[in-house]
Amino acid sequence: MAKHSAALTSLCNCLRGLPPADVEWTSVIGLANQTLTTPALIDFVDQFASVLPDDVCAYIREIYRRNVLRNNRLVAQLEETVVAMNGHGITPILFKGAATLATTPVGRRGVRLMSDLDILVQPKEIEGAVAALRAIGYEIHEQAPPGSQRWCADLNRPRDVGAIDLQQSAPGPAYLYRGPGLALSHCVPVTLGRGRVHIPKPTYQALTLIMHDQFQDYGYWLGDIDLRHLVELRDLNNFVGGLDWKELTSIASGKLIQNAIETQLIALAALLGVEIPHALRSRLIPRLQLIRQLMQARFPASRLPLLAMTVLDLRNYRREATVDHAQTSARRGLWSMPRADTLQFLWKAATVARAGKV
Repeated sequence: MAKHSAALTSLCNCLRGLPPADVEWTSVIGLANQTLTTPALIDFVDQFASVLPDDVCAYIREIYRRNVLRNNRLVAQLEETVVAMNGHGITPILFKGAATLATTPVGRRGVRLMSDLDILVQPKEIEGAVAALRAIGYEIHEQAPPGSQRWCADLNRPRDVGAIDLQQSAPGPAYLYRGPGLALSHCVPVTLGRGRVHIPKPTYQALTLIMHDQFQDYGYWLGDIDLRHLVELRDLNNFVGGLDWKELTSIASGKLIQNAIETQLIALAALLGVEIPHALRSRLIPRLQLIRQLMQARFPASRLPLLAMTVLDLRNYRREATVDHAQTSARRGLWSMPRADTLQFLWKAATVARAGKV
């Protein structure tokens, strides 16, 4: 991670379509590979091919070409999966990469690199969904243990290029969705080949991406940047002619969620040049989080010391994560130190390089 960290600004400038200047291509391509954004550089290559090194153009175009082939196979796999579920009376919700595949024009399918297909069904539909997938050859590779607060399962087949990530709730812990949830009222019906699915409305697609990165993947606590999902948020904003950022922040169920969303919006503005209202990128905690993210990207050795910034939102986390607020009537508990096992988990996660993260 360290040898590529200084290339973040150059890579973001390429993704923004800015003219190349003083680009150290070995580091930029290395960071693009690490952040899974190499196929997204195809627009930059097409625009500036005449002034770019031939080997850079050839490499990015080859990665993009292969990703087109891969994503076409993923679309076929997704359609087969959806049709099988429809046959059991289930119309699933697609989110994250699966939603992108279902709605992206054919000519843009190769831009996003993905490893699995995220599918959500209602809790009462899990048994039928698993049966439908087993009937077409899937086996459960891994699933949450019985009694888990958040059930999910990874299913795969040897012939496929990606796994099915089957879930019964939106990304992140349940308290994050105490307000909006991911109910069908926030989705629209879409035809996918011979199948029928629900796709979250653009604002809720953005919400699930942010919640996944910030909480399910612990990015908010670790100070990680998921550049691939920032690019996806940027492209979603462009595709719909502008997301309603104020609506996105208005559905935050508390201060913690608001801080997480605004942290992502500030990163969008700073790294990819997306126009975000000033009011949504001016508060202190989100701005400090971006400073932390950029510091860690530039100086990876700072990751462990900067874990101390988790205390900025610890009070909000404990207030919002507690279902029974009567249990927290003794407010002094909200300011106590994190549990030892929590600190140990974060410490370990902060020292491990993770694909797609900076």
